[in-house]
Amino acid sequence: MAGQTPEVDRRQVLAYRVAVQQLDRVDTRLPGDLAVLRIGVQDTPYGAARQALAARGATESDDRLELVWSMRGAPHLHRRAELPTLAAALWPLSDTDATRRIPGQIGAGARLGLAAFRATAEAFRAVVTAELARGVVSRAVSDRVPAELSYDCRACASRHISGSVFQQAGLAGGVRLVVSGRAAQLAPLPEWPGPPATAAHTAELVSTYLRLLGPATPADAAGFLGTSAKELRQVWPAGLAEVRVDGRAAWLPADALDALTGAPSPRLVRLLPPGDPFLAGRDRDLLVPAREHQQQLWRMIGNPGALLVDGEVAGTWRARQGGKRRLELTVSPFWALPARVVREVEAEGATVAVARAATDVQVHIEST
Repeated sequence: MAGQTPEVDRRQVLAYRVAVQQLDRVDTRLPGDLAVLRIGVQDTPYGAARQALAARGATESDDRLELVWSMRGAPHLHRRAELPTLAAALWPLSDTDATRRIPGQIGAGARLGLAAFRATAEAFRAVVTAELARGVVSRAVSDRVPAELSYDCRACASRHISGSVFQQAGLAGGVRLVVSGRAAQLAPLPEWPGPPATAAHTAELVSTYLRLLGPATPADAAGFLGTSAKELRQVWPAGLAEVRVDGRAAWLPADALDALTGAPSPRLVRLLPPGDPFLAGRDRDLLVPAREHQQQLWRMIGNPGALLVDGEVAGTWRARQGGKRRLELTVSPFWALPARVVREVEAEGATVAVARAATDVQVHIEST
């Protein structure tokens, strides 16, 4: 009936996300050509982003990419050319929004609102003029920002800026991450225009989230960006279609509706790293319905990777270095795997090995 809200179930949504995030590996692409770079690929722990790209068939190097602190202050891989627009899209929408993004650890600093973000971004711009150790930058930035933004840290026996504000303002301050082994250095982004004058392009970023991780709600999108649904509704994008997912109202770009309803059922096996874009949606009950499985996949510390089978998260996996350039993968399925899937899991181990520069890989699948 004309005007009727389309209805889909969770399997159709997951099939759509597999296709739109290019996990089907239909075409060979360079890393920088992947659609997921528009929302970034999280790199926690370091190296996870390379595995996420490899899961989509992109294993070559690509000098168009930069590692920066972006969504919620977490390290993400993005296209360098898109970073100024991204910085404006992630800039807090108001003083209230800025205050909400600052943890209660520094209550007086949180009340500075947008001024807290601007002072920190400007301090970054003044300090990071060459590649420097993160600790060196933290001390120098702490000296330049209002005292309310710092606190007494027992762990390092010093007073320094809140880590949350530090990382959330890094991109606006024109800072990129340079990681070597376990050490992270900070370096300036070339030709950086400076911190945004005000938030801009946020609606475009929301549309991109809904395209890659939709259909979704304002609360889902807000959680991904690190803001609140109330703030985000002020810049909620036009041109969206409402869809009911198992009876729940959600939205995605209207021009993606046919791709959603027509997405074919995937037949594939992938070993997704922790923080993979497929796992980044805030609707975890849709992605992994069983609470006990959620608890295995999303932990307080040290998340495992996810075993993706035909669009469903079917288990977890972890990797361990078994020697020089040797990798051991342990896969823990949520249920018994058919022989076809077992063979594909073993074959997919080679993809993880390539991303980790290993020459030998052994895959162990635990019994359920």
